[in-house]
Amino acid sequence: MRPPSRPARGLAPRAARAHLATDPVLGPVIRQVGAMTLKPLRREPYEALVRAIAHQQVHGRAAEAMLNRLIALFPGQDFPHAEGVLALPEDALRGCGFSGAKQAAIRDIALKSVGGLVPSRAAAARLSDEELIQRLVALRGVGRWTVEMLLIFTLGRPDILPVDDFGVREGYRLAAGLEAQPKPKALAEIGLAWAPYRSAAAWYLWRAADLAKDGRFKAPAAI
Repeated sequence: MRPPSRPARGLAPRAARAHLATDPVLGPVIRQVGAMTLKPLRREPYEALVRAIAHQQVHGRAAEAMLNRLIALFPGQDFPHAEGVLALPEDALRGCGFSGAKQAAIRDIALKSVGGLVPSRAAAARLSDEELIQRLVALRGVGRWTVEMLLIFTLGRPDILPVDDFGVREGYRLAAGLEAQPKPKALAEIGLAWAPYRSAAAWYLWRAADLAKDGRFKAPAAI
């Protein structure tokens, strides 16, 4: 399967589906799942990163409870500005339920947002995927996977394949009928054929893994 000659603009779900449907592994998954329904949330990168830190290694409900306590400290704001977070008393974030590591990460993200390292959504639009990854992994508590999630689910970048993601690799294992998940490097090589729609490919592989959890995924031989 050859990549299209023109780069994708946005997630382009119809074009992505048409391109990926010709792939022998993804095609059957797409026929099971149907249209891609991924719609990025239009948040500022700063907010998306703070929310990502809150969700690290805790249950989703616990993370949302901590975030809601933080937001409650700033009446009238949909989400606290970075300057406001930096001005909070030393124990305020702890009072919201954030661990010491999360407090340090949130303050670092706020500080680097004020300083310009964390770009606004408008400024991020002028940076390439790799430029954003290299800038943001310098933040405390932020790794490549976290930035890749930001690129897909906040900025709507169309050509991101998070090869370290368990769900993506598990989805490919199921779709390809393999006994073991592919290694990240191997999946990156496989995914070259999916460009420039690798975000959509990841989304379909996540859906394959979800279907399997519910016992509804049709193995390749059964399709």
